[in-house]
Amino acid sequence: MNYMKMAADATVAGMEKNFGGPFGATLVRNGEVIVSVSNTMMRDTDPSAHAEMVAVREACKKLDTMDLSDCEIYATCEPCPMCVGAILWAGIKTVYYSNTREDAAKHGFSDMHLRNYLDGTDHSTLKMIHTEGCPECDALWQTFDELHSNVREKVDGK
Repeated sequence: MNYMKMAADATVAGMEKNFGGPFGATLVRNGEVIVSVSNTMMRDTDPSAHAEMVAVREACKKLDTMDLSDCEIYATCEPCPMCVGAILWAGIKTVYYSNTREDAAKHGFSDMHLRNYLDGTDHSTLKMIHTEGCPECDALWQTFDELHSNVREKVDGK
């Protein structure tokens, strides 16, 4: 099965419906297609609705788990740092991609501001200010553990 073609086909279908731009992803588990999606940024008015994010969200719902460590993603373009973060949080270990970040940038979809911020070469894009002394925030860890110890087991895959 050509998973990359499926991602491209989902992308075209999404663009025809004005869901988003030229990005798609297919998420596969043990040879079975779990989802094949386009990005939905325009449809959802959501800058986080990249195809890989949509694929991870939909697969987690469909499989009723946040652990996608036995899955692979086929993306029409190299995932941006946000998508890589979601992929890593989901435990996915393999991503196949077709177009590169340079290809995306040539067509007006550059993510270099994100990459430059994260690699420490440009911190003018975003100010991150650490505040201290919020006991209510500090207590959230204990409250979570008290209320949802079973969720931690699900998140940690135990």
